Amino acid sequence: MRSLTRPHTGSTRLHRTGLRRAVTGLLAAAVAVVTPMLATPLTAHAAGESVQVWLTTTSDSGGRNVVKGLEQQAPIAFTAGSGSGQSVTVDENTRYQQFEGAGASFTDTAAWLMNSSGALSAATRDAVMKKLFDPVNGIGIDFLRNPMGASDLARDNYTFDDMPSGQTDPGLAHFSIAHDLADVLPLTKQARQLNPAVKVMGVPWSAPAWMKDNGSMSLGWLQAQYYGAYAQYFAKYLQAYQAAGVPVDYISAQNEPTCCGGYPSMQWNGSGLASFTKNNLLPALHTAGLSTKVLALDWNWDQYDAFAAPTLDDAAIRNDPNFGGMAWHGYGGDVAQQTTVHNRYPTVKAFDTEHSGGTWIANQQKEDMHNLIDYTRNWGQSWVKWSLAVDQNMGPHNGGCGTCTGLVTVHNGDSRSGQVDYTVEYYTMGHLTKFVKPGAYRIASTANTSVPNVAWRNPDGSKALIAYNDTGSAQPVRVNWGNQSFAYTLPAGASATFTWTGTPGNGGGSTGAITGFGGKCADVAAGSSANGTAVQLYDCNGSAAQQWTASAGTYKALGKCLDLAAGGTANGTKAQLYDCNGTGAQQWQPGSGGTLVNPVSGRCLDATGMSSANGTRLQIWDCAGGANQQWTVPTG
Repeated sequence: MRSLTRPHTGSTRLHRTGLRRAVTGLLAAAVAVVTPMLATPLTAHAAGESVQVWLTTTSDSGGRNVVKGLEQQAPIAFTAGSGSGQSVTVDENTRYQQFEGAGASFTDTAAWLMNSSGALSAATRDAVMKKLFDPVNGIGIDFLRNPMGASDLARDNYTFDDMPSGQTDPGLAHFSIAHDLADVLPLTKQARQLNPAVKVMGVPWSAPAWMKDNGSMSLGWLQAQYYGAYAQYFAKYLQAYQAAGVPVDYISAQNEPTCCGGYPSMQWNGSGLASFTKNNLLPALHTAGLSTKVLALDWNWDQYDAFAAPTLDDAAIRNDPNFGGMAWHGYGGDVAQQTTVHNRYPTVKAFDTEHSGGTWIANQQKEDMHNLIDYTRNWGQSWVKWSLAVDQNMGPHNGGCGTCTGLVTVHNGDSRSGQVDYTVEYYTMGHLTKFVKPGAYRIASTANTSVPNVAWRNPDGSKALIAYNDTGSAQPVRVNWGNQSFAYTLPAGASATFTWTGTPGNGGGSTGAITGFGGKCADVAAGSSANGTAVQLYDCNGSAAQQWTASAGTYKALGKCLDLAAGGTANGTKAQLYDCNGTGAQQWQPGSGGTLVNPVSGRCLDATGMSSANGTRLQIWDCAGGANQQWTVPTG
């Protein structure tokens, strides 16, 4: 977490990034209901899909006073056709990145408040943990980014190998995670018991002071002579956590390199981070037999060139089996940087690993919803806020941020001691984590400035559309899916998650035969649904192998899509059946003269050799308008 004592002046999108503006005053902290009541997601039915709706609204201009928190509304349903309203089209055949998880951090502050401060009874703590992590009775948080040692939200300075002034421990004989055994590790372990999908990330704010050139926990440079020892420090941390029953999925070399004085922090430059990662950290993980992935940067979009480019531009690092991708913070620059880097390195994953709520933010609900949507529409695979919990004074803190808020507020030592408030951040996080599961694919949905949104398809096939009304008046929203749609009026400033099941075939697009040359049908050879099965001409017989469902430019039979082999675009590329994946090889659109065109290649679906014999393979070829390129297709 960066210091709030310095205004940040490098923002390009001030309305979307809370710390991109200077603090000009304090707003009242969020106080929501003490015990949130969250409905269990309901299962929708087949054709004419039922749509479940969950809504969060706030009553103040700061977006903090929760009126409805993930409150389930009356279900609605898809109906045939389309209508008026803010139009959002969901196309699950176009897929992007997979979701890894979302959540916050068990800082020393959060873990101590919830576990051993004396503020909460064991029963209250367990109830809060369920509301945070249980996927059914809570919001199902599934990503924890825990500090490796002290941060600004801690009670004091510490690392896992502190030594008296003037002493060193290059062999790490005094290494111990004893500090975390009290609160951080037990609660992380409990979180994983409540939700086995929880992923854990570890990140240091500072190396032990004796490794640094200034002998301090604040700033200072890691001395080159201790690069190897520091890499072993990471390995020992990972091994100790694994031995305690909590494997750590991700680490980064440094939280916010070179930021900031006044609390635990450390200075780096880009070449130093690249060298340490390549020559020390990754080899240490290999030697220890650890599968933990290393993420680069863990800092803002506008810090990429200075601190991450040397790491990411090194192919040896990118191709290392223990390299996991990019970690981004949302306090400076433009979120579009994530897409810029993705376009340069498409296989490198993007994780959004920190963006705190805080009293400096003009409208917390608006901020959160824009972040949730913008990060993931720019290839982010996670959304991680900062501390899970703070007290009523937004502490305890160890320098740095004294105005950061959490998902919950634990009252400790005031007139409401022992009570827990669930802030708006709890509910905005729940709009994602309760309904989008790890392994879900982001799917296409229409960008809309009045109603920004993002859509997902879960591994079980269920859909979740998350939307926010970014206007001052109620907005009629029309969601199109296949050839059906539903309408909903979204209140001003409201957050919503819409969920439904089924496929565009039984929830939208029409189904029928594709007929062509010689009056014969496009047929899946031998009725096989195996990937790569030939699509051919054959006598029309009404079998499932000849029933094609049209939806959003695709044609599906036997649960799979009409596809071009190996994504080919050349004349003669054969048509086949393949898993639907949203690529251009599975896109088709009606052309002139009854043709069916693949828009990527610009070529037409064609019966090979002008033959109408049974078994004639379908292919693509230059559009010539011949009878072997004329088709009657279902619409959708």
